[in-house]
Amino acid sequence: MKIMAIDYGDARTGIAISDALGMLTGTTTVIHSWNPEKTVQEIARLTRENGVERIVMGFPRNMDGSEGFRADHTRNFGQALVRLLPDVEIIYYDERMTTMAAAEYMNITDVRGKKRKDSIDLLAAKIILQDYLDSKQ
Repeated sequence: MKIMAIDYGDARTGIAISDALGMLTGTTTVIHSWNPEKTVQEIARLTRENGVERIVMGFPRNMDGSEGFRADHTRNFGQALVRLLPDVEIIYYDERMTTMAAAEYMNITDVRGKKRKDSIDLLAAKIILQDYLDSKQ
């Protein structure tokens, strides 16, 4: 089963898609858009093209486990996905520390400049996906 992870953001949304066995991260991309409807449409297209059966949405929580300020925004985005992809299961997955882990990795590998923002979003989506995949094994 192919699974897609989403690190949703206002300007950039990181996407990672698993291999066909649902064991490893495969395809990755970043969607550049300030328009949530365009982002939803692009995710729906990628979902259909790649045969994705499950979407894991990174869900913002505070370190104490309470919902982050973007939780409602993320839920609304997830509901828009459900309307376009009623047959695809959508799971909200705790994304605490993923962006920080991605940023730390970028520091270690000395990725700087404009490329860094896209790289962080991609890596955060990969981390969400791999954490989810590992939790299922």
